[in-house]
Amino acid sequence: MPVFTHAACFGHDTGPGHIEVPARLGAVVTALRDHVPGIEWLEAPRATRGQLLRVHEPLLLHAILESAPTSPMQLDPDTVLSPGSPEAALRAAGAVVAAVDLVMGGESDAAFCAVRPPGHHATPAHAMGFCLFNNVAVGAAHALERHGLARVAVVDFDIHHGNGTQAIFAAEDRVLYASAHEMPLFPESGDPRERGAGLHVHNAALQPGSGSPRFREAWRERLLPAIDAFEPQLVMVSAGFDGHRADPVAHIELEADDFAWLTGELVEIAARHAGGRVVSVLEGGYDLQALADCSVAHVRALAGGPPG
Repeated sequence: MPVFTHAACFGHDTGPGHIEVPARLGAVVTALRDHVPGIEWLEAPRATRGQLLRVHEPLLLHAILESAPTSPMQLDPDTVLSPGSPEAALRAAGAVVAAVDLVMGGESDAAFCAVRPPGHHATPAHAMGFCLFNNVAVGAAHALERHGLARVAVVDFDIHHGNGTQAIFAAEDRVLYASAHEMPLFPESGDPRERGAGLHVHNAALQPGSGSPRFREAWRERLLPAIDAFEPQLVMVSAGFDGHRADPVAHIELEADDFAWLTGELVEIAARHAGGRVVSVLEGGYDLQALADCSVAHVRALAGGPPG
């Protein structure tokens, strides 16, 4: 099972008191090394400007890559740019591009990108919500343009709606975006009535305290059938684990088994339509033990093994 990561992703310094910290990535990498045998660890390359410009405006690239802060600076109340952030952001986005190339080249059915900063809130023009570049969107756009795919599904189970990913692809008929997320909660988007220009946006809003039954029902009854009917040639996953009951930022009360179950369902869809191809990228998750446990369950399911 290939896992892309890079030491530079630890250099994105969000400063004291922030919950999106380098220790998150450390918890994931350590847990995968200790509990998932057979991982092939691969170094994430840098994304190129051309790859980033497929989904982002030049002004955002300038703000992230050329502002050169000498200490952490706030881009908004939640999002920080530090001296190490540009390299981390390039490696995080580049990991997803490399993972797409790997699975499209037939070297593996699935790949996981253990990277930070996360990405799914970054819009074409703005970094926000801890996110600098939209990593999964950069990878999906690369799949469309470099590999000529006609149908890519981006599946987002982070407990926050991926407003950036939806905005980037809302008018793109070749991309389906599916998300189940808590509402009301940051970024206050993702109403089920938001369908996009091509009606390929599918949102399910979960109330606080929904728990496993409502979470699984939303996916089983609404989102998974939509993804299956789309017949994706590649499944991409924004893998956020902040819906876990121990996480401090949300209130859905999920368990690691819920993420393993959903991952297994996505692997089955990929097997039916995409030659098994799945690329997953780390998004949220802020309780370190829960993040570690969920990452292990997710990657084991990606690899086709049992979650335990």
